[in-house]
Amino acid sequence: MHLKPYKKDFFINLVEQKFKKNTIPIIDIGDTINMCILIQEGNKQRIQTVEGVIISKNKSQLSTTITVRKTLQNIGVERVYLIHSPLIQNIKIIRKAKVRQAKLYYLRSRSGKATRLKTKFN
Repeated sequence: MHLKPYKKDFFINLVEQKFKKNTIPIIDIGDTINMCILIQEGNKQRIQTVEGVIISKNKSQLSTTITVRKTLQNIGVERVYLIHSPLIQNIKIIRKAKVRQAKLYYLRSRSGKATRLKTKFN
């Protein structure tokens, strides 16, 4: 069975709508967020919070990802998260920043106070 391209996209969108989360806030580059993630340890589940700055965002419908960077004991840690994943319980925006670039990879080479971003008051 061969489907026309527009019908194929229609069916893909129908399936994706079932798995999309509607409770996700509008996330921008440079925002400091706090996420609660469900972690599986053996046969137990627990919730772990992750706080960091969003340095990149890849938008593609259901597989939208964000890269979150945080520093732990003077070591930079980056991790990519699927925002529509069922393992992510909630996302809370702590601080919004005024940035002029789409990707904040320059933060990798900076440390200390040089990694601060200007706060957006709006």
